[in-house]
Amino acid sequence: MTPRGPRMDLRGDGSGRPALRAAFVTLVILASGIAASPAAAQTVRPVIVEYRQGRAEGRFELVNDGLVPLTVVLEPRSFEVTDAGEPIYLPLDPRIRVRLSTMSLRIPAGQTRVVFYEASADSLPAWFTIASTFSGQRVKNGLEVRVEMPHTVYLLQKEPIARGGVGVTLASYDPAAHQVAVAIENWTGRLGRAIETDIIGPGHRERIPSFPMLPRGRRHLLLPWNAAHPPDRVVVHFAGFDIERSFAEVATAGN
Repeated sequence: MTPRGPRMDLRGDGSGRPALRAAFVTLVILASGIAASPAAAQTVRPVIVEYRQGRAEGRFELVNDGLVPLTVVLEPRSFEVTDAGEPIYLPLDPRIRVRLSTMSLRIPAGQTRVVFYEASADSLPAWFTIASTFSGQRVKNGLEVRVEMPHTVYLLQKEPIARGGVGVTLASYDPAAHQVAVAIENWTGRLGRAIETDIIGPGHRERIPSFPMLPRGRRHLLLPWNAAHPPDRVVVHFAGFDIERSFAEVATAGN
């Protein structure tokens, strides 16, 4: 696939510093991509894609379901993820190359535009996001609303993450706070994905949706448990295998 329109090649500058942005008098809304912003009718789809061949030839749609035309500016960025699952955006990693069909575009009200891209990396796994910043909508007090939404790309290594490379290292229940804490660790240099995580107890279950497990990363999950009985086990579903541990087993292993 060859991107359509003007081609823009981008590579990280290698500074490793978070991107700095000039202040401007606008209302900025950062959308996770899991749910649309309540203040606007913009959508990026799909939100997340994965490629196993080491390079990406993809496309995503920018949707303006609002009543006014909008301008969209695109910027590829690298990111890391905290233990709590919060992204930290950084300049594009210098080992990643991203070619976009456009860096900005205008979307009339009620219409959709498609952006094409190619991406590759000097080593795998690699990951980045293409941030799409929508602007042009104003609220009653005259401030401009800018909505930033991501299209996130994962370039996976050839061999998937396997059983034994990841594990549950914490599973505890706080009855006073009615809260469960679970930690999952990836001990390998491979990138994987927890498809679902189930916290299970007598007559009750809490389910956490999909999230990535970055190489040598850790994910700490904290969630409410409003049930008569405490949870007794956690099950993490990966492609091709599950990890099931009882709370008692994890507590014993940690001692």
